[in-house]
Amino acid sequence: MQSLDTTIVNTALPSIARAFGEDALAMSNVVVAYTLTMATLTPASGWLADRFGTRRVYFSAILVFVAGSLCCAAAHSATQLVAARVLQGVGGSMLLPVGRLAVLRSVSGKDYVSAIAFISIASQVGPIVGPTVGGWLIESASWYWIFLINVPIGAIGLAAGYRYLPRDSLIDPPPFDYMGYALLSLAMITASLAVDIPTGGSRGMWTLGALTVAIFAVLAYVAYARKHANPLFRLGLFAEPNFAVGLAGNLICRIGTTATPFLLPLLMQLELGYSPLRSGLMLLPAAVAGTFAKRWITPLVRRFGYSVFLRINTLVVGITIVTFGLITPATPLFVEIVLLAIFGAANSMQFAAMNSVTLKDLSHRDAGSGNSLFSMVQMLAMGLGASLGGALASVFGAHTGSPALGFQLSFVCIGAVTLASTGIFWRLRTLAHG
Repeated sequence: MQSLDTTIVNTALPSIARAFGEDALAMSNVVVAYTLTMATLTPASGWLADRFGTRRVYFSAILVFVAGSLCCAAAHSATQLVAARVLQGVGGSMLLPVGRLAVLRSVSGKDYVSAIAFISIASQVGPIVGPTVGGWLIESASWYWIFLINVPIGAIGLAAGYRYLPRDSLIDPPPFDYMGYALLSLAMITASLAVDIPTGGSRGMWTLGALTVAIFAVLAYVAYARKHANPLFRLGLFAEPNFAVGLAGNLICRIGTTATPFLLPLLMQLELGYSPLRSGLMLLPAAVAGTFAKRWITPLVRRFGYSVFLRINTLVVGITIVTFGLITPATPLFVEIVLLAIFGAANSMQFAAMNSVTLKDLSHRDAGSGNSLFSMVQMLAMGLGASLGGALASVFGAHTGSPALGFQLSFVCIGAVTLASTGIFWRLRTLAHG
């Protein structure tokens, strides 16, 4: 349901923008409001699961997510839609981390990559059917049906969870760290605002000021956590090298790889002249290739190790993103399909490998906290990617006077960001070998 919602919204943004009389590139706030809310609230997911039980929290997350979807469908302006997406994000902040936490506590470290790859197949259903169903709903009905479709899916999820999700024993966690939570939330919000570049001459000062506040908040949290008995995230988490390196690599790499699904439907509909349905169908090869590539992850990692695999695969992902900037109305359809399939397969393996190398060596004590921090960084990167992609396309398009050139330069930049994470994965050379 969560991945379906994300892919459908990306495909529908041009239609939503026209309905509200907004610029399509400025509609990145619809994505950012959702992902930033999830990033802000995710740190509490592990504590809530311990305090109230995984089953109960998961049920509540589905209910809130569906309620947010109904509010999105009822929105009459961009502002109302952004507010409704915040409510959706409240539910979404618990869906992914709580579900992954249940798996993390149920399998051993050596089996974790296989388990994550297996359960990730279910999440691939969203990217496969999302863009196509979204395009069809927009053309045959209206944009608000892309949110109403979450209602029956949520009902099925509640029924299946009631039937199959085991009742877990409640854990009495330490008191929630509100001060640490406030500092990290401030860091995430200001980091996102730094990328969400405003128009006008104050652009440089805005970015510098927001980044300064974000850095100060992180440093303040480090100083606070050293003295606090039970901080939100123990600094000892970073004593596990794989976790520290994997977290940094995830943040940088995901900024580029999540900006791409945001920009591709806009490129196809605004510059290539594709209909919503056709642009949705064009994303189908990426989703299908990603699903089939899941089975390759475990044997490749076992043979080459995490470091070699991630370095090579990151190069493939980054170079493919750059080549998207070369797509024009004259590009043969076959070439587009091949590029999208390569991106989908490599990106799917990238996510699974990054996820497992980051979390697999955490102790049982740190599993919940580490998983929450990882999920927070993952959601933050999604928001930063959408903000950066929209801002770059808008700025480059305005400066060059060519929206098409703006898209091309944007893909080059976000591809370069992805390639930059290769240097981080070099640190895994002596730390992880599968």
